[in-house]
Amino acid sequence: MHYVYITKSLKDLGFYIGCTKNIEKRISEHNKGKTISLRKRRPLVVVYIEKHDNVNDAYAREKEIKSYKGGNEFKKIINGGFA
Repeated sequence: MHYVYITKSLKDLGFYIGCTKNIEKRISEHNKGKTISLRKRRPLVVVYIEKHDNVNDAYAREKEIKSYKGGNEFKKIINGGFA
């Protein structure tokens, strides 16, 4: 199982979109400061998770969501279907 996820920084209110095989471990690493690009943006909370059966589908979906970032489609995702 692979996961596409979106986190929100409680410090700067920005979002981060990622993909991983182990969601619990990855979020823990983010919040422990092991991800350099997110270190100064901690703490992070998960606002969205999607499961995918294969890695290629997960990475394709991550790329698709990143293309939405800031637009209405992205807002729908993080707001449970409402823009």
